[in-house]
Amino acid sequence: MQITDNELSMEKLFLFNQGTYYHSYRSFGAHLLPEGVRFTVWCPRVEAVEVVGSFNDWQGAPMEPQGETGVWSAVIPEAKEGQLYKYRIHTWDGEVLYKADPFAFHAEVRPGTASRIAVLDGYRWNDGHWRAAQKRTKSPRPMNIYEVHAGAWKQRENPEDPEAPFFSYRELADQLIPYVRDMGYTHIELMPVMEHPFDGSWGYQVTGFFAPTSRYGSPKELMYFIDLAHQNGIGVILDWVPAHFCRDEHGLGRFNGEMLYECADHPEWGTYKFDYARTEVQSFLLSSAVYWLTVYHADGIRVDGVSSMLYMNFGVEDPSRKQYNEYGTEEDLAASSFIRRLNDVIHEYVPGAVMIAEESTAWPYVTGDTASGGLGFDYKWDMGWMNDTLSYCKADFPYRPGCHNMLTFSMAYNFAEHFILPLSHDEVVHGKCSLLRRMPGDYWRQFAGLRLLQLYQITHPGGKLSFMSTEYGPFIEWREYESLEWFLLDYPSHKMQQVYTAALNHFYKNSPALWQDDHSWDGYHWLDADDAAQCILLFRRTGKKKSEALTVLLNFVPEVIDEFRIGVPKPGEYEEVFNSDWEPFGGSGRRNEGPLIAEPIPAHGEEWSVAVKTPPIGGLILQKK
Repeated sequence: MQITDNELSMEKLFLFNQGTYYHSYRSFGAHLLPEGVRFTVWCPRVEAVEVVGSFNDWQGAPMEPQGETGVWSAVIPEAKEGQLYKYRIHTWDGEVLYKADPFAFHAEVRPGTASRIAVLDGYRWNDGHWRAAQKRTKSPRPMNIYEVHAGAWKQRENPEDPEAPFFSYRELADQLIPYVRDMGYTHIELMPVMEHPFDGSWGYQVTGFFAPTSRYGSPKELMYFIDLAHQNGIGVILDWVPAHFCRDEHGLGRFNGEMLYECADHPEWGTYKFDYARTEVQSFLLSSAVYWLTVYHADGIRVDGVSSMLYMNFGVEDPSRKQYNEYGTEEDLAASSFIRRLNDVIHEYVPGAVMIAEESTAWPYVTGDTASGGLGFDYKWDMGWMNDTLSYCKADFPYRPGCHNMLTFSMAYNFAEHFILPLSHDEVVHGKCSLLRRMPGDYWRQFAGLRLLQLYQITHPGGKLSFMSTEYGPFIEWREYESLEWFLLDYPSHKMQQVYTAALNHFYKNSPALWQDDHSWDGYHWLDADDAAQCILLFRRTGKKKSEALTVLLNFVPEVIDEFRIGVPKPGEYEEVFNSDWEPFGGSGRRNEGPLIAEPIPAHGEEWSVAVKTPPIGGLILQKK
C-alpha cells in the first residue's frame, strides 16, 4: 500500500485546501525519500516555519511556502528514521511556537512531546484472506465486542521502569488475542490508541491523529496486533475522537498562533472543538479515519462523542451563552454535514468497514442512509438500553415488579436504528460501581445477577459490547493505572463466572437465531412482555431457519416456579440448550433434564406448551429437537 507520494504536487495541495484529499497523510508529515526526509505542514498566515530536530541539534531548517496553499515543506538530507522533530512557527505578531507534527506517524514517549520520523512501509501482512472476506461478505454476522484499554488489561509485574509498566502492542497481542479467541468474542475494540499526553484521559484527548501512542511501542507493532487478530478470526475496532482535542501547547491548539483547527472551546471537557466548516480540517479528519482503516487494516471505527458534535450547546448550561444556527435551532449543521461526508467517504473508499456512533440523544436516523437525511453510521450505541437495564439491575428484588418497563421499553424503539448494546468502561468508573457490585443481595445473588444481565444482553437484538474484566466479575471499579485483577480467577466464583462468559459467547456465535435478523420484528417475537408480578421476560428469537428458533425465559427474582408453562409453536420434543443456573457456572443447578414434551395446552398465544422449572435470578433457552 502506498504511504508516500514521492512528489508534493500542487494538485494534491489544492485538494487538501478544498477538503477532498482523503489520503493527505501521503503528502503531509515526515516522509523518507531517496534524497532525505520531506517535512510538510499546513500552517497558513505565519511569517516563517522551520523544522527543528535531533538531526540539526534543534537549530532549525527553513521550510518553503507552497504557493498560496498555506502549506510549507522542506527536504532534510541528514534526517533519518527514528529521529525526533518539531515545527518552529514564527507568527506575524512575534510569537515563536514549537509544535508536534499533526500528521506524525509516531511520537516521543511521554512526557516528551516531539514527533518521531517513522517509516510505515515494509510490514508484511498475513491477513489477506480475512480482509477479502470482510469486503465480500454482506450476510449478517455475529458481533460480540470485547472493549480493551491496552495499558491496563495486563501490566508487567515488576517493570524495570515503574513509569513504563505496559506491554508492547506485540506482547499484548500474543496474550490478549488467544484469550479473546478462546473466550468466544468476535471483535476487540481498543480505547483510543492515538497519541495522547495524559494517561488519565484514557486516550480520549488526542494530540496525534495519525500516530499510535508510543507508550506501547512502534507503529509496526500495532500492525502486528491487528494482523494477528485477523489471523485468529477477530475483528479490531478503534475508538476515534473527532469531537475535540486537548489544549496542550505542543498539539493542534492555536497551531499558527490563532484558531486554526479549532472553532471554539469545548464547554464540557476543557478542550477545543474542531472547526468542521474549515475544508482543510475536513481533509485532516477524513484522512485520519481512512488512514486507520487502510494503513492499519482496522475493521471499524467507533466515533466518540457524536452527541457533542451534533449540538451547538452540548454542555452549555447558561442560557446567555447558548448559540443557535440559521434556522434558530441548536443543531450544529457543519458537524452533521461533516459526519455524513465521513460515513460516505469511508463506505466508498473502505468497503466493509464498520462505522459506529457513540450517540446518546434522540437525533433521528443516526444509522439511516445519508441520501435520505440519515447520518450514515452502521451502528449506534443504545445508551437508553444500557441506562434502563442497569437501573433495573440495581433495584432490590421487592421493587423490581414496579420497574418492569425498564426491561421492555427498549423493544419499543429497537428497530428504529441498528444498535449495539454497550456495557462499556464508562459504566464501571467514577463511583458507579462494578457491574457485579450493582447487583443486590449476597455474594451468590450478585453473581447470579451478573450472569443474568449477560444473558439478557446476548439474547436481546443488537450487537454486544462488554468491557474487559466483566467476564470474571471484579468487585472494584476499573482503574487505568494498574492491571486488571487476574488473581481473582484463583477464587471459584470468579473462575466459574469466566467459564460461564466463554460458554455464553460461544453459544451466541453458534446460534444464528441470535444474530441473523437483529434489525426487524421477523427475528423477535414477544411471548410475554407483561409479567411484571413475577419479573419474567419471555420471547422467541428466530434466524433464517425457523427450525433453529430459540425460546428465552429470563427470571429476574430469586423466587422460582416448578412448573412454568411456555407456549411453543409445534408439537414434539424440546430441550434446554442453555441455562445460566447450571452448576459449572456457579448456579444452583435447576436444570430441565431430558426432553420436554410439548402438550396440547394453550399458552402465550400458542396451541402447544412445555412445562419448565425456572432458575433463580437466571435464564434458560429452549430449542426444538
